[in-house]
Amino acid sequence: MHSDIVDLRSFYSTTLGRLAERSITMALSSIWAVVPNERLVGLGYTLPWLERFGTDAERVFAFMPATQGAVVWPVTGPTATALVFDEELPLVDSCIDRMLLVHSLEHAENPRETLNEIWRVLSPAGRVVIVVPNRRGVWARFEHTPFGNGRPFSRGQLTELLRETNFTPAAWSDALFFPPSRRRFMMQFHNVLERAGRRFWPIFSGVIVVEAQKRLYQGVPVAQRASRRVFVPVFSPHGATRLGRLPQTADRASLPTRVTRS
Repeated sequence: MHSDIVDLRSFYSTTLGRLAERSITMALSSIWAVVPNERLVGLGYTLPWLERFGTDAERVFAFMPATQGAVVWPVTGPTATALVFDEELPLVDSCIDRMLLVHSLEHAENPRETLNEIWRVLSPAGRVVIVVPNRRGVWARFEHTPFGNGRPFSRGQLTELLRETNFTPAAWSDALFFPPSRRRFMMQFHNVLERAGRRFWPIFSGVIVVEAQKRLYQGVPVAQRASRRVFVPVFSPHGATRLGRLPQTADRASLPTRVTRS
């Protein structure tokens, strides 16, 4: 189940969403090294953190998966968002210094192919920062937050996946130690619960945050991959005909198709 862009924006506009954003920001700050004039790309729903960590970047882009949907960002100035397929990013090789993934990898159809594509577009010293739901955490068990959708990971699973795709995990962090409760009295104690969780039950965090570096010394086989999906614009809806039959005057080849596979 994929998180929709409307649901994501609605969640982060609530009190619980703002507290979750703050907790993830603290986890990212502990491992985020400042790189002046870097080229930064966010994949998934990363807008709250791109606005915070992308102030010193040379260029910042927000890539949003086609299955999620996209919004215009930033509100002022030229648009820096793009609707993409996570396995076929519209970038040349080795052109990005850092990529941030939030609400992305857990929804990927093939996480290995997604990370291979990220490896391709990262520079030789490039890094990827990933935020994913923790398999052991409470947040992955409730669907009223975006972290309850998709595929949660453990640290071991994430480490194995990164090494298989030629990344070396460099730094780890955790966030969301307070329960995902909408009750006001529970949210009032989120600071206490967050500090206590970091000390007493770190393995039960809501999300896992990892920074990994691109690995160059291992050979990567070169293989040409045919495009799996093609965008075909549809300008007007077409209703279904009776009994599933096409009209005699219609040209089958002219009927629009939203997504095709080759």
